[in-house]
Amino acid sequence: MENSNFIRTIIENDVKSGKHDTIITRFPPEPNGFLHLGHARAIIMNHTLAHDYGGYFNLRFDDTNPVKEDTMYVEAIKKDIAWLGCHWKNLYFASDYFDEMYFRAMRLVEKGLAYVCDLSAEQIKDTRGDLTNSGVGSPYRNRSIEENIALFKAMKNGEFADGAKVLRAKIDMSSPNMNMRDPVVYRIQRATHHNTQDKWCIYPMYDFAHPLEDAIEGITHSLCSLEFEDHRPLYDWFVKHTEMENVPRQIEFGKLRIANQISGKRYIKQLVDEGHVDGWDDPRLITLSGLRRRGVPPQAIHQFIHALGLPKSEGDTDLNMLDEAIRDVLKISAKRIHAVIDPIHIEITNYPDNAFETLIAPFNKDNESLGDRPLHFSRHLLIERDDFMRQKPNKKYKRLALGEEVRLMHAYFIKANDVKYDDAGCIETVYCTYDPQTKSGSGFTDRKPNGTIHFVEKTQAQAVEIRLYEPLVLNTDQKDIPVHEKINSNSRVIKQGFIEASVPLKPNESYQFTRIGYFSVDADNPAILHRIVALKSSFK
Repeated sequence: MENSNFIRTIIENDVKSGKHDTIITRFPPEPNGFLHLGHARAIIMNHTLAHDYGGYFNLRFDDTNPVKEDTMYVEAIKKDIAWLGCHWKNLYFASDYFDEMYFRAMRLVEKGLAYVCDLSAEQIKDTRGDLTNSGVGSPYRNRSIEENIALFKAMKNGEFADGAKVLRAKIDMSSPNMNMRDPVVYRIQRATHHNTQDKWCIYPMYDFAHPLEDAIEGITHSLCSLEFEDHRPLYDWFVKHTEMENVPRQIEFGKLRIANQISGKRYIKQLVDEGHVDGWDDPRLITLSGLRRRGVPPQAIHQFIHALGLPKSEGDTDLNMLDEAIRDVLKISAKRIHAVIDPIHIEITNYPDNAFETLIAPFNKDNESLGDRPLHFSRHLLIERDDFMRQKPNKKYKRLALGEEVRLMHAYFIKANDVKYDDAGCIETVYCTYDPQTKSGSGFTDRKPNGTIHFVEKTQAQAVEIRLYEPLVLNTDQKDIPVHEKINSNSRVIKQGFIEASVPLKPNESYQFTRIGYFSVDADNPAILHRIVALKSSFK
């Protein structure tokens, strides 16, 4: 499935030229939330490209902001990446390198390439200039090397209040690239870190930490999203002037954006914190944990990502592309069973009252290795309410109607003769007769039924809760509306349905419900089934 792409070409050329013996890539998430489908492109491509060329892939947590980070997110991210099947060789944390980063920052100070600045964050922003005007140098830009060394040590030792001082790189306040206008390298931030606890009260900024992490680990190709393209000169500047031995190459690709979906971590966190969803693994979310809980097979995500390739540009991708990949995987791997979501009672009046029959049906005719299953049949059955109409509306209607005959899948022909209504005027029971000569597999071809429908034997059917999902949010193109006001009240519809008695419901196992869709057993409660995807796309 792997498409050729510009990054693969770069790596192939580097291998052929002898520039690199071993290709090393990494995925560097910040542990401040759960991963979502948009992250899957970076995870899968970093993993695939390294392994395709005999190299390896690191997982590194960019934990340089202790205020927003938590070990809960670390464990969730590890679980998600392992579920995708992208196995890392090494597990690292940016915090593993805090001593090295401080040493390298001090080297910049000693070379006169960094200085301690007393301006506030707002003042730094105001003096940076814009795309048409150069920035104004800080009044502290020309402090002596000796003074900067002393002040930076004092910052590290906790002698100043949070926000009182920062360390800035001394580059070029008139650079056309705003990122090069004396960026902040370190800030004072007293917060307990999930890994280093209270050892540090100064923390490196991402633009400084990230290139050093790559260089320390010997990353050969640092793949990142297009938003970091303007940061590449700064990335290279830090690697060069901190005198790192290894020189990684940053390459940017288009971020995967999913149309009409909430994907930003802070927006998802808001939905979670305010109780609009059941947690980060709510099946209505496109978090990887939500997709896993809904039953999406990881192979489908790989197929989806590889089909999209690695474009240099960005654009919205419709989720229906993933749905098609899910169907491609599950149509072979999922067991097919009968389920009734909105049941009506069928009584076979000429079938013995206490008789019970066990038929044999394949789990999946396209995958014989899944074997057969026992399918129960008796006088009392359940069918979908949509599969019966009192009067046949037209010739295209191929289901049960009064006076019409249909085949019950893997069973017999039945004919509807009468209807009983409840007090509310809804159909309660349809009385039918069956023809015992028409048993499935008997070779009977004397007459053609008005279609084929599925059924569930009523007396022993398993009662289950079936959850149907629609888009979580509406009006996604209206950016001025708060996220919580876009919630679709019908994003989750719960039905009380029935499935075949003989099917054991195992957590996370997927099934195709005949003529309905693909469903997955909940990880915690096997009496709940989530719709993964409908049988056919509704995309127009």
